[in-house]
Amino acid sequence: MKVFLINSTRTWGGGEKWHLETAIYLKNKGHDVTILAYAQKALYQRSMAAGIRTFPVVISNFSFLNPFCLHSFIRLFRKEKPDIVILNFSADVKTCGIAAKQAGIRHIVYRRGSAIPIRNTFLNRLLYKNIITLIIANSEETKRTILQNNNHLFPRDKITVIYNGIDLAQLDGQTGTPLYPKGDKEIVIGHAGRMVLQKGQKYLIEMAKILKQKGIDFKILIAGEGPLEKSLRQLAIAYGVENQVIFLGFIQHVKTFMDNIDIFVLPSNWEGFGYVLVEAMACRKPVVAFNISSNPEIVADHETGFLVNPMDINAFTEKVELLSHDPDMCKSFGQAGRKRVEDFFELENNQRKVESLLAGLVNAELKSDML
Repeated sequence: MKVFLINSTRTWGGGEKWHLETAIYLKNKGHDVTILAYAQKALYQRSMAAGIRTFPVVISNFSFLNPFCLHSFIRLFRKEKPDIVILNFSADVKTCGIAAKQAGIRHIVYRRGSAIPIRNTFLNRLLYKNIITLIIANSEETKRTILQNNNHLFPRDKITVIYNGIDLAQLDGQTGTPLYPKGDKEIVIGHAGRMVLQKGQKYLIEMAKILKQKGIDFKILIAGEGPLEKSLRQLAIAYGVENQVIFLGFIQHVKTFMDNIDIFVLPSNWEGFGYVLVEAMACRKPVVAFNISSNPEIVADHETGFLVNPMDINAFTEKVELLSHDPDMCKSFGQAGRKRVEDFFELENNQRKVESLLAGLVNAELKSDML
C-alpha cells in the first residue's frame, strides 16, 4: 500500500504519537509511507529521524478557502497517487480531505482521537457524507461522540475502534536517574499531562490540601508543561502545599517517572484516550481517575484502580488515601493493570489491526475493479 499520513498539529500529543508509530510500523512491513507534518515541529523532526519520507506543510483552519493551497495539495496527490490518505486534525480534513477527493483518492480516512462531539454544521455534514470514507476512533467513547449531535452524520458501521497501543518492550527497556528522592514512609502520587484545563490539575492541588490536613506524609509529582503551570504553582502556594506538590516539567522517560511513584492519578475533565493511564498500568501502578470519557474502557474499576464520579475531589482523595494505606492492594492492582495492558493495549497487536483495516480497503477496491 501507498499511505499518506497527514497531521499538521504544531504540538506533540497522543495523535502525533499514533501517526508516527503507525507510519514506522507500516514502513517496516514494506508499505510505501509518507508523513505530511508541520515544518520543524516535533512530528516532522521525529518522522525525519525515523527515516520516514516527510513533507513539511502549513495548514490553518481556513486553508481550504485558499485556492492556491488547495491546488497545491491536489497536484501533490495526483502526482503521488497514494492508495490511502489518513487525516488527523479538523483543518487537515477540510483542506487535504477536499484536495484528496478532487485528486481522485478513493480512501480518505479520518483518525479521530478526541471525545468531543462533532458540531452538526453544514460544512461537517458535507465533509462526512462526501469526503471521508472511513473513521478510526481511539475509543468507544470517541466513536459515540462522533454521532452525538447528528446520528446520521456518518455511517456507524464505517467507524472502527482501535485503541492506542504501547510498546511494552521499549517501555520496559527505559532507564534513567530517579526524579525524586523518596522518603522511607512517604507516599508518592504521580500525574503526567499537559497543563491545560482539560487535564484538571487544579484538583490535584485541592487533593494535596486535604491530604495535608489529614497529616499524611506524601508528595505529588506533576510531570508536564503548559500554559496553566504558573497559575497552578500560585494555587499550590495559596493552599499552603507548595512543599508537597513538585512540578517536574517535561520528562524524557515515562518509566523513570512511573518507577518513582506509588500511585498514578488522572483528574481529567475529559479524554479521547487516556494513554498515560495505559503507561501507568504497564508500569504496574494502581490508578485513580474520574469515571469519564474512555477511562472505563482502560481502567477496570476495583481491579486495576478506582474510578470515581467526575469532579468529586473528596471521593478521589479517599481512594488515593485508601491505596496509600494498603500496599498489598497497590501491588494487586498493579499486576492486574499490567495484564490488562498486555491483553488489550499492546502496540503491535493494535497496529496490526490498523494495517489489516487499511489493506481491506485496498483489496476490496482491487476486487471491485476486476469485476
